[in-house]
Amino acid sequence: MDHVNHTWTQNFILAGFNIFGTMRSLAFLGTLCIYLLTVSGNLFIIVLVKTDSGLSTPMYFFISVLSFLELWYVSCTVPTLLHTLLHGSLPISSNLCFTQLYVFHSLGLTECYLLCVMALDRYLAICLPLRYHALMSTQVQRWLAGATWLAGFSSALVPASLTATLPYCLREVAHYFCDLAPLMQLACVDTGWHAQVYIVVIGLINTCNLLIILGLYGGILKAVLKLPSAASRAKALSTCSSHITVVTLFYGSAWIVYVGPPAVHSEGRDKFIALVYAFLTPFLNPIIYTLRNKEVKEAVRRVTRRIKGESKKP
Repeated sequence: MDHVNHTWTQNFILAGFNIFGTMRSLAFLGTLCIYLLTVSGNLFIIVLVKTDSGLSTPMYFFISVLSFLELWYVSCTVPTLLHTLLHGSLPISSNLCFTQLYVFHSLGLTECYLLCVMALDRYLAICLPLRYHALMSTQVQRWLAGATWLAGFSSALVPASLTATLPYCLREVAHYFCDLAPLMQLACVDTGWHAQVYIVVIGLINTCNLLIILGLYGGILKAVLKLPSAASRAKALSTCSSHITVVTLFYGSAWIVYVGPPAVHSEGRDKFIALVYAFLTPFLNPIIYTLRNKEVKEAVRRVTRRIKGESKKP
């Protein structure tokens, strides 16, 4: 890494991945294809929920909000990832770097809150079915969705602002985007207490949301076990399976990176694990919510028939 004076604030250099030759081109093309499929898949869900009346339920509203969030989430880091795969290291201004840091963590924390809200929606639908539509009205849906974004972007202010005010003596970031731990390693001062603040803020938010989700699913499981038939129990659990899969992928990888052992950072594994929650999870979410969902498949058939019918009109 290049040593510079602690007053240096001009730019950082994103190191990316150490891939050379043909593998670099293949990695670039593979990443680009997955990114385009991710954008297409999430846009598909948003448009489908918007155009098909059969999906005008709270559950699909929140799924479309998640897809909208994932579009921004994946687009926040993939451009720098693609550049480092194609050209190697990438110079990035400090202002742009800290902006990327803030936006990325804001969107990540927003997803934490949103996944919790989606678990609450499933709890109300299964445990309080008679009051579900009254409790989860359109106004309440919009309020909850807005609250998740407000909470996420507010929560990220603390770690992002603390990182932006550090004095830096090094500028080569051992990552493909500006993240907390790789940036702290470049600081001129001891960042031990900063790391503790990050763990408290991000770890506490993750832990609280995860505990709420587990508590809600505990209530769901208790209610499902009381259902009279195996068919009704299977139907109730099927509406939760996709959400549980997404929660496991997102929280599992994020927990390892931000609350996991120091060895994850010292050996540079965090940027590989980051690919799971920052890149692969947004790609898998549309697949998880469509291929395993009969209602979505039926909605696709309805929209397809409608389009064919419109095209045949003179």
